[in-house]
Amino acid sequence: MDLAGYRELWRAQGVMTLLVSSLLARLPMLATMVPIAFLAKDASGSFRWAGIVAGAYSVGAAVAGPLWSRAADRRGPRGVLLATGIAWSLALFAIALLPTGLHRMLPLLALIAGALVPPVMQTLRAAWPRVVSGPALRTAYSVDATAQELLFMVGPMLGATAVSVASPRAGVLLAAVMSAVFIWWYALRQPEPLPRDQHTSVPLTARQLLWHRHRLPLILAFGLWVMSFNGISLAIVAFADDHGQRLIAGILEAVWAFGSLVGGAVAGALPGRRTSYLWRRAALVAIGMLLCVFATWSSVSLGIALTLSGLTLAPAIGALYGRLGSLTPDVARTEVFGWMGSAATGGGALGAAVAGALIESFGVRYVWLLAAVLAAVSTVLLLRVPPEIEPEPTGPDLPAGGLLGETA
Repeated sequence: MDLAGYRELWRAQGVMTLLVSSLLARLPMLATMVPIAFLAKDASGSFRWAGIVAGAYSVGAAVAGPLWSRAADRRGPRGVLLATGIAWSLALFAIALLPTGLHRMLPLLALIAGALVPPVMQTLRAAWPRVVSGPALRTAYSVDATAQELLFMVGPMLGATAVSVASPRAGVLLAAVMSAVFIWWYALRQPEPLPRDQHTSVPLTARQLLWHRHRLPLILAFGLWVMSFNGISLAIVAFADDHGQRLIAGILEAVWAFGSLVGGAVAGALPGRRTSYLWRRAALVAIGMLLCVFATWSSVSLGIALTLSGLTLAPAIGALYGRLGSLTPDVARTEVFGWMGSAATGGGALGAAVAGALIESFGVRYVWLLAAVLAAVSTVLLLRVPPEIEPEPTGPDLPAGGLLGETA
């Protein structure tokens, strides 16, 4: 174990404030959908309507995400974050205060709210190379991926608690207030952009950014991963229902996330290979998912398999963030992470739909088989992505590493 990356990350000026503020800014985003879903269900009496509202929100986020990210690259992240943060809060207030008799307007308001989601995750991942380098940069992306797992556990729980203690409207109002405060704080913590030379300061079109022999496979691989993750989440619910123990669905989700937390924390402390290939970590993700196929005979065996599978997730996701960031010029880095978010949204929606059909037709274990196949396909896509190469020691007065340039 080598804690140098964590030490450098801790000592870097402003890094901890940037990380903490980003986590708090992301929290209301993950706490929003549970109260909105219950608000739609209570108003209409149907979970089908709640699904329509959630789908409209996702469509808005997927379409607008790259546009806000591109604006952050061109005009600076601070202004975009402040504008979208205020607008998103107002949209949530409108949803929370909508009279029950007007519930048919919820999909439209949800679509607008989704389109106004601030690009917090995109700007954070674009900011890391501006504040740290070398081992600390690799650790920063690993910590980012690990913290995201923690937020996926805490955010929905916070929303569900607000619904249980008060009401769905109160849950949406809480998210609106939190976003207004925390996104403002995060926006003010944004680092200055890197100096740009004449070549890298030329904006890239969406086609130039995406139709690239390395960036496109990275984005597609991430979309396949999220497709498999969402399918597995539905499979866990179905597994618990089949065994007549719905409570274990939450436990299995928790142990899966715990495994990812541990894996990400350990990966951030590993010294790393001189030459690190991303496809190797992707192959481990596929193996972990394949292991679950043979562990569905009991909740204990599946829990153990999910824990082992989870160990591979955050390290692979963090490494993918790092490779995508280093293979993209600073002038377009926020936008490329915006396209990654859209791929994740589309993959997640497709994964849940396909998993539901598989469960009904063949059984739960085939969802994990599909997830393993998708992870294997992502491994193939990543074979041509160049490895991360740790630079040779250069002396105390020289930089330890740098960004790779455009490799179109």
